[in-house]
Amino acid sequence: MTAGLTQAQTLLCLRAVFPPTYDYIFAAFAFLLGASIGSFLNVCIYRMPLDLSVNEPKRSFCPSCKYQIPFHHNIPLVSWLVLRGRCANCGSRISFRYFGVELLTGLLFLALWLKVWAWGRPGWEQQEWLLALPYWIFAALLIVATFIDFEHFIIPDEITIGGTVVGVLLSFAIPLMQDQPSNVLSLLWSLVGAGVGFAALWLVVQLGKMAFGKKRLTFDKGAPLSWVRRGEEADFTVGEDKMLWSEFFYRGNEQLLMKYTWIEIDGQRFEDTDVRCECDWLHIGQRKWELVKVDEIKGEVTEVTLPREAMGFGDVKFIACIGAFLGWKAVVFTIMSASTIGALIGLVTILIGRREWSAKIPFGPYLALGALIWLFTGPELIQWYWRYALGPGT
Repeated sequence: MTAGLTQAQTLLCLRAVFPPTYDYIFAAFAFLLGASIGSFLNVCIYRMPLDLSVNEPKRSFCPSCKYQIPFHHNIPLVSWLVLRGRCANCGSRISFRYFGVELLTGLLFLALWLKVWAWGRPGWEQQEWLLALPYWIFAALLIVATFIDFEHFIIPDEITIGGTVVGVLLSFAIPLMQDQPSNVLSLLWSLVGAGVGFAALWLVVQLGKMAFGKKRLTFDKGAPLSWVRRGEEADFTVGEDKMLWSEFFYRGNEQLLMKYTWIEIDGQRFEDTDVRCECDWLHIGQRKWELVKVDEIKGEVTEVTLPREAMGFGDVKFIACIGAFLGWKAVVFTIMSASTIGALIGLVTILIGRREWSAKIPFGPYLALGALIWLFTGPELIQWYWRYALGPGT
């Protein structure tokens, strides 16, 4: 056998050319599972920012007519194509995002399965196939975070904090996630990854606060402004820009200043006045209102001074989640690659005269993309970079 291939090598070559039937079965299962999970992720993407339960109602419903979709009209990928992207009840258009999320999740689940099983052919004895479960969960978190951040410029705590907890627990259960020989060591390295990620972006936020300070918006003709409470949160709208009230007050000591031509606070009207807002209080002269007891504020504003951050605090918690799953090395790589991708996109938008496009992309999707790059080829890219940087013969 020494003159040619060993029996094991021969079998491996044959298997690569003629994969056994169960490889196809596993691959098909991974894709179909991903597409089905993608259907649930669409529920999360739609309901979470609206503070709606992802469990009640249990069935998906049309965003337009609220008709609860029966099972035979809710088959992943197939139903959207058969119904041509419309609701079977009212005929309203169903966003392509629903089909796209299902397809993207299916493809990611398949690619991650191929990574841990088919590409490396580790075999059952190395147990690397066990990584499919945490990687699938991680990919699902990235998808939900990305699409919610794109549309609402927030990443819910259920994804960031909840994902961090899940990443730590899975690292303890599956030490291969952190490439450690014991459950305890894997747990510790997962906590280190979460801590490094949180600390790194928290420092960026603090430095950004010092560098950027505040943002002032002025309106010559005045702009409509509304504040509508939703439980402990509130929707804050200035002109066409809709934001969350909590985005400006995560430290708790920030102040938001406004100049009104008129303002109504739960129907009580004031004209030509300056307003100072804290997280929980609104001040007009010597009077103040506790915002938790206010339902609605509206008016016409001529100037707004906003506390400004380098990035949202949701991104800080999001990178902690990434670190809990992938470790501190992935955190460093993710931050660097996300920053590079963001800079390149910004440069391209400037070159084509569409700089405002990049301003509308939050940082969360860049972090998600950076984490995926690490997951598929990050360590190999680092090795290539060091070989290139150090030169030949090193």
